[in-house]
Amino acid sequence: MENRIKKIVSVLDEKKAENIETIDLTGKQYLVDNVVVATTFNSKHAYSLTNYLKEALKPDGEEFLRIDEADDWTIIDLGDILIHLMSESYREKYQIEEFLDEIKKGSL
Repeated sequence: MENRIKKIVSVLDEKKAENIETIDLTGKQYLVDNVVVATTFNSKHAYSLTNYLKEALKPDGEEFLRIDEADDWTIIDLGDILIHLMSESYREKYQIEEFLDEIKKGSL
C-alpha cells in the first residue's frame, strides 16, 4: 500500500498538483483505507492528472473502478484508495481533509 501511495504522490507532484496530502484511514470503517487529496489549477489540469495516473499505474495492475469528473472536483476510485483532485476554491469550501481527520481521530 505504501508504495502505491508513494507512486500516486510522485506522479501528482511531478505533474504540478499542489498541496498533496495523504490520509491513512485503515481500520476506521471508512469507504477506503487511504485518501489522497491534491489541488489542481483547473478542470483541464485535473483531466490531465487523471490520464497521467492511468498511464503510470495501470502497468502495475492498478484498477480504476470509477472516475467522477466535474469542473472543480474529480474523484478516482481505486477500490482501497480514493484520489480527490480539487480546485483551490472547492478545497477551501469543502475542507475534506478536516472531515477525514475527524474520521481518523474517531470523532465522527
